[in-house]
Amino acid sequence: MKRRSPISRSGRFAGGPDADVVRFTQSVSFDWRLWEHDILGSLAHAAMLKKIGVLTAAELRAIENGLAAIAREIVAGKFEWRTDLEDVHMNIEAALTRRVPAGAKLHTGRSRNDQIALDMRLWLREEIAILRFEIHGLQAALVELGEKNSGVLIPGYTHLQRAQPVYLAHHLLAYVEMLERDQGRLLACYNHANVCPLGSGALAGSTLPLDRALVARLLGFPQLTQNSMDAVGDRDFVVEFCAAAALAAVHLSRLAEDLILWATTEFHFITLADAFTTGSSLMPQKKNPDIAELTRGKAARVIGNLMSLLTLLKGLPMAYNRDLQEDKEPMFDTSDTVRACVRLMAAMLKSATVNRAACQAAAADPGLLATDLADYLVRKGIPFRPAHHLVGRAVARAEQLGQPLNRLTLAQLQALSPHFRADVSQVFNLTSALGRRDMAGAPAARQVAGQLARWRKILC
Repeated sequence: MKRRSPISRSGRFAGGPDADVVRFTQSVSFDWRLWEHDILGSLAHAAMLKKIGVLTAAELRAIENGLAAIAREIVAGKFEWRTDLEDVHMNIEAALTRRVPAGAKLHTGRSRNDQIALDMRLWLREEIAILRFEIHGLQAALVELGEKNSGVLIPGYTHLQRAQPVYLAHHLLAYVEMLERDQGRLLACYNHANVCPLGSGALAGSTLPLDRALVARLLGFPQLTQNSMDAVGDRDFVVEFCAAAALAAVHLSRLAEDLILWATTEFHFITLADAFTTGSSLMPQKKNPDIAELTRGKAARVIGNLMSLLTLLKGLPMAYNRDLQEDKEPMFDTSDTVRACVRLMAAMLKSATVNRAACQAAAADPGLLATDLADYLVRKGIPFRPAHHLVGRAVARAEQLGQPLNRLTLAQLQALSPHFRADVSQVFNLTSALGRRDMAGAPAARQVAGQLARWRKILC
């Protein structure tokens, strides 16, 4: 037997919706997550209705007590979510009205259009704050790993080919910088979401003397939306969050890729703890970096959520359209996914072990200092392009002889250019080579130590 909601369908309709229509249009299966914020919004709205004379003090107390009881039932898992009531708003309002007669007045001056806009802003404001705190934890884990291994050198790579030597900490700090830009974007999202839309009604406000400023103050919003049509149709704040989260997911994916490579037998720069790896169903020797791989994979899903939202919005006419029901699942999934990836990545880094000997062996490759050799010639007065060409010839000669670049004799080098002198051997002192990179943003030991200290102070 069909149940018809007297709240979600007005007197305009002679009968209830078809059962398939109920299943197709319901959103309570996912928007129930907004229950706490829906109740907070209702409490603020009720307080305002009392101020303007719609509710008595006794009615306000009854509504407050009724909503508190509903909240306790939801927390205890005893509340019945009914799909025939469509969404979180109607479920809570219907439950309140059954218990408290004054609950029928609660929707005065309010539409589900501005109600959902409010709930989403409240929810997202909270999620952004938590995500920023979790990203802070990931940044701290990167700094901690860098501090523990501050003297460890590795090859820096371009095109996934060995390029120049850097400190491992310098490499890790690059991700700290990337995550800090994510922090800034999320803060901007927070500020754009932190605007109160309640009082906008369905699209044209209300004829009642609603005190929007009071509601905003009660809910901690510093400002009000300034156009009622935009307020109910705006989902820019959701798109901005999903865009910022998608870029953060890309950064996490790049970090995951580095960890996956470093954990291979071929690199062996790090060892991931057993708790963050899995085995093979067939090959007993395997230790797979599944957490890092899933983080890399889930970035695609988060990017897809952003594309879904953009496509959802691009053809909508002004004000609210039912299409906007489809905005919540991408928002929820994006937040859940990125937060999980951030937390697990931080935990994985805290338990990772750096294999110093393998890093040192890789960083000792004299080919990493080929550019330093060109710089040596520049200091001897040769323009960089000819110097670059001469060192390229030296590299080719070393390969022909099957020996490292630093094993070419002075005679062999001087056969290429008389500008090579006996002091050329000093170029291949790795510690000195890193020490010469002593400028802002470069990987000299002094610079890296300064950056680690700076970030430790910021993150404390």
